[in-house]
Amino acid sequence: MGFTPPPSFTTRPTLEGTFGMSASTHWLATASAQAVLERGGNAFDAAVAGAFVLHVVEPHLNGPGGDLVAIFQAGDDASPTVLSGQGPAPAGATREHYLGEGLDLVPGSGALAAAVPGAVDAWLLLLRDHGTWELADVLAFAIRYARDGHPVLERVARTIATVHRLFTEHWTTSAAHWMPEGRPPRPGEIIVNPAYADVLARLIDAGAAAADRVGRIDAARTEWKTGHVAREAAAFLAQPHRHSSGTDHAGVITVDDFAAYDASYEEPVTLEFRGHTIAKTGAWGQGPALLQTLAILDGFDYDERLDPSSELGAHTILEAQKLAYADREAYYGDGDVPLDVLLSPTYAAERRALIGDTASAEFRPGSVAGVEPFVPPLRTEYGTPTDGSARSAIAGVGEPTVAVTGETRGDTCHIDVVDRWGNIVSATPSGGWLQSSPTIPSLGFCLGTRLQMTWLEEGSTSTLVPGRRPRTTLTPTLVLRDGLPVTALGSPGGDQQDQWQLLYLLRTIVGGYSPQAAIDAPALHTTSLAGSFWPRTWEPAGAVVEDRLGDAVIDGLQARGHVITRAGDWSLGRLSSVGRDRERGVLTAAANPRSAQGYAAGR
Repeated sequence: MGFTPPPSFTTRPTLEGTFGMSASTHWLATASAQAVLERGGNAFDAAVAGAFVLHVVEPHLNGPGGDLVAIFQAGDDASPTVLSGQGPAPAGATREHYLGEGLDLVPGSGALAAAVPGAVDAWLLLLRDHGTWELADVLAFAIRYARDGHPVLERVARTIATVHRLFTEHWTTSAAHWMPEGRPPRPGEIIVNPAYADVLARLIDAGAAAADRVGRIDAARTEWKTGHVAREAAAFLAQPHRHSSGTDHAGVITVDDFAAYDASYEEPVTLEFRGHTIAKTGAWGQGPALLQTLAILDGFDYDERLDPSSELGAHTILEAQKLAYADREAYYGDGDVPLDVLLSPTYAAERRALIGDTASAEFRPGSVAGVEPFVPPLRTEYGTPTDGSARSAIAGVGEPTVAVTGETRGDTCHIDVVDRWGNIVSATPSGGWLQSSPTIPSLGFCLGTRLQMTWLEEGSTSTLVPGRRPRTTLTPTLVLRDGLPVTALGSPGGDQQDQWQLLYLLRTIVGGYSPQAAIDAPALHTTSLAGSFWPRTWEPAGAVVEDRLGDAVIDGLQARGHVITRAGDWSLGRLSSVGRDRERGVLTAAANPRSAQGYAAGR
C-alpha cells in the first residue's frame, strides 16, 4: 500500500502568483504585510509590519514583552540565517532564588517566568539589516490598530473570560486594561490599546534626530532597551503578585537586564531529506527534534511508514517523535549539545531499531558517548488546586489552552512572507500574552513566561542559569532545494509545532500534496513527552488525533497501545506557508482554515 493520495477538495486554494505572498495566523497581519509589498517594501519590511500588528490583534498569543524566532534567506544570500529574538534568563533568575521562594518549578505565569523580552529588538534588527522602509512607516499599521481599535477575536474574548477572576482578584491592572467595563469584551467589539500605541510612537520619536534610516532604527532599539519600557517594566514587576503556583512573588528582571540584551543572527542546523534541505534553529530551540525525527523516518524503505493518514504511518511517526523528544529533554539547551551525533545516520539507525509494532510508554533517550543524559521529573500530575483535584497533563487539543490561573500551553502566532526579489522569511513570535503576568499599565502589555521551559534540577543544559536562553519551543522552518529556498512554514502549538510541521513536510515532499492540501489534512501529535509548559507533565503513550483521521486508523492506534484523545475534526495545527516554485517562476501561499482566523494573500 502506498501513500494516501491528496484529496481533490481543499478548504481554500493554494494561492499562486509572481509578485509576493504573505500568510499568517490573523487576516489583519496578513493584509498589513501584503500592503507593504504592494507599496514597494520587501519581505522583511512586510514581515516586521505584520508582526507588530500581531502584537495588537492576537494579544492572547504574543506580545512585545515576549520572544521571536525566525529563519530567512535574502535573495542575494547563499544560505539561510536564523534570527534569535529569544532573550535569556535575567541576572537575578538563579535556581537558588526560586528554590528559596518555595518553588520546585519555574511558574507558568507571573514575572518569575519572564525571560528578557527579545521580540522587539529582533524585529528592529531584521528591519535595519534587511528591510528598506523607515520605522515609522512599518509601525504605522500597528499604531493605528492599537490607537483606533480593531474587532476583538472570539478567542481573545474567551481567554479573558477564562482568567477574569485572576484579573479582578489579583491582577487588577489587567482587569482595568482588558475589562474596562467590568466584564470581558464581547467577540467583535472594538478594543484599543493606546498605551502600546504610545510605546511605538516613543520608538519612532527616539530616532527623530538621527541622520539616516539605520541610525533611526538603532535609536529605537536603544530606547526600547534603556528607556521608558525597561524602567516601567522593572519597577512594576518588582511588586509581589500572584503566580501560577498560587503564591505571590516579585519579579527579578531589572533595567540592566533589558540593556544587556541584543538580538542575534546564527547559522541554522540542517538535514538532507528526500532531495530537500530542512533548516532549523540550533538546540537552544526544539528545531533539531524535527530533524532527528526525519532522520529516523528516512530509513524506512516504503512510504506507508511515512504516511500520517495510515495506521502504520501514524504509529511509526508517533514512535519516532517520542524518541526524538526524549533526546530533546535529555540533551537540548543553550549550551554544548552533541548534534553531530544526534543527527548522524548511525545514531538514527539505532533509534529506528527501537520502533516496534506497539506504542511505547517509556522515556527512552539515546546514548551519546561521554555525555550524561538528563532525565527530567516525569510527572503525570502536579500539585493540588483549590478544588482538591490533581492537576493533570493537558492534551493540547486546540488553542488557546488557558487555565483559570493564567498558565498557557502552546499559544503562539506565525507569519511567512516571500517577495518577487527572492527574499523569504518564516517567523514565530510568541510570549507576553495577556495572561502571562499583570499588565504594565503605562505600557499596555506584560512580559512573557519562557523561563518555565527551564528546570530547577541540576544537570541539564536546560537548567535555569542567569544569562542562558531557555530552550524555546518556537521553531519556524525553511526548506531548500539545491541551496535555494522553496518553502517557509511554521505553526503555533508549543510542543506540537514541529510535530504538525512534520506532517506537512511528509505530505508535500513524500506524498506530493499541495501546500493547502497538506495544511488541511488531518493532524495528530504525541503527548508522550515531558511538556515544556508548567506544570511540565507528560502522558505516557499519549496521542491526540483529529477525528477526520478515521475510525479505522484511530481504532488501530488504540489497539497498538496508544492512549488516544480525540480532538474533533478541525482543531490541531495552525500552519501557514509561502513558497517559490522556481521551475515555473511562481510564488505560493497557504494558510490554516482551523478557527477561521489564519489567512494567506498574494498575487
